Amino acid sequence: MKMKWSKYVKPYWKYFVLGPLCMIVEVVGEILMPRLYSQILNVGVETHDVGYIVVTCLLMILTALLMMGGGVGGAWFGAKASVNFASDLRQDLYAKVQTFSFANIDQYSTGSLVTRLTNDVTQLQNFVNMLLRMFLRAPGMLIGALIMAITMNPELARVLAVTIPVLLLVQFLIIRTGFPRFTKMQEKIDKLNSSIQESLTNIRLVKSFVREDFEEEKFQKANGDLKEAALRALSVVIFMMPVMMLLMNFTSMAVVWFGGNQVIAGKMPVGDFSAFLTYITQILMSLMMLSMLFMNSSRALASARRVKEVMEQPVDLNDDAAAHKDARVTRGEIEFRNVSFRYYKNSENRVLDSVSLKIGAGETVGIIGSTGCGKTTLVSMIPRLYDVDEGQVLVDGIDVRDYSLYHLREGVGMVLQKNVLFSGTIADNLRWGDENATGAQMAEAASSAQADGFIRSFDGGYDSMLEQGGVNVSGGQKQRLCIARALLKHPKILILDDSTSAVDTATEASIRESFRTELKDSTKIIIAQRITSVQEADKIIVMDEGAITGVGTHEELLASNEAYQEIYHSQVSGKEVA
Repeated sequence: MKMKWSKYVKPYWKYFVLGPLCMIVEVVGEILMPRLYSQILNVGVETHDVGYIVVTCLLMILTALLMMGGGVGGAWFGAKASVNFASDLRQDLYAKVQTFSFANIDQYSTGSLVTRLTNDVTQLQNFVNMLLRMFLRAPGMLIGALIMAITMNPELARVLAVTIPVLLLVQFLIIRTGFPRFTKMQEKIDKLNSSIQESLTNIRLVKSFVREDFEEEKFQKANGDLKEAALRALSVVIFMMPVMMLLMNFTSMAVVWFGGNQVIAGKMPVGDFSAFLTYITQILMSLMMLSMLFMNSSRALASARRVKEVMEQPVDLNDDAAAHKDARVTRGEIEFRNVSFRYYKNSENRVLDSVSLKIGAGETVGIIGSTGCGKTTLVSMIPRLYDVDEGQVLVDGIDVRDYSLYHLREGVGMVLQKNVLFSGTIADNLRWGDENATGAQMAEAASSAQADGFIRSFDGGYDSMLEQGGVNVSGGQKQRLCIARALLKHPKILILDDSTSAVDTATEASIRESFRTELKDSTKIIIAQRITSVQEADKIIVMDEGAITGVGTHEELLASNEAYQEIYHSQVSGKEVA
């Protein structure tokens, strides 16, 4: 879907119109002022007419006040337009990222998305503000001052026929050089933000492995790369200013030389010469403003391209074509029909290879297998965190692609391998499962997850504050809070992805007992590394290299499945089957 920038202009079109119009008022004043001043010199001073001087000065004061009003109005409306433009754009950009599937998110680093949401949008905001203040002001001043200069002295104005083309050529060469450099600089900001985000998120791991020096070196490299890229980009701006000033000074010197000779020869009044010099300065300053506008446009275009890339990114997982958008998960029956999946579509290696499996409503199913065999990927197909490459996943007899994503995921509770808690109170985190949950309902879910006891041991109880990521609770406590959060959804399908690995076996047994009694009508899928976590399941699925190698009860698999026997004996007996 093509991105339409006009969407962010239309709601605030009055600001986008009034801002430049106010700047035109300021431009008109700037064009009139030198002419009024010249009239004071040519008429008032020359004829000693004090009354004429006073009237003209009063007219200049009135013009100055109008200029001030125009300048303030232009700046105000420009700020209103640009800030609202950026706010709406940032909101839509964030909303777009929220629609991304895991596959979409994998295409960008977290740092890159953060940079696009912050730095790139800010660059566009600054450019819009500058554009509204200059895109009529600079050309208006250029054209007005040119007309006045040519009208006053066509012969002297010929100097501009040489200067202006040279200035335009310099601007073109500088902008052509600057654009790719600003693009490169934004990419380096991405990498720096990614480095910061990764290091700070995992600061405890960094310290536990005493890798501070390594992380400092990594940051130093990213920071150094950004410095070099920024210097290369900004050197274009740095080079532009002296060159423009040099050309401006040469032009002024030429005007003073030729114009001074005309004044001495009596061909040009002193007042006209003074006004002409002012108009020349205005022409050159307007060209300077245009060059700055073009230079900033090169950076803004780089940012716009990066924002547009995200906004136009096709979301490979949506419910636009869903056939049963009003359908809801009511029973929790699951079926995999010849499912295959690759993370990288061009890869020949399948993470899942022709998996077929049926899970009855209300069953408790365990999934066990070696690391990387596809367990998490398999269950991720149920709430459509990924879509299958081949085959079908059905819930209650309906292809998951035919549900609306909201209704499908509302029916599925999932506790991921990486337990994530947000900064805020424990109650705030639990209400992710049900935003309207009462204190009693939260306590009930926490009790089922064996979390109520330790929550109440905190001084604040359910109002105790959690730091970012839940770093002020233990791993086992974090897992139990995540389970309680999922239970508050009252899901028809509950998926636990190795979510009790940090819990002792007695507590885990109590959690499983709660599932049996309080979630007896829900389908429960437990991914685990420990045999004891799944041996009481109605059936256990053994996976290896993306395929199912065995399905049965604990006793059946122990009697017939070699892979299961190896896992069992290595864990329980400390022996492997020969």
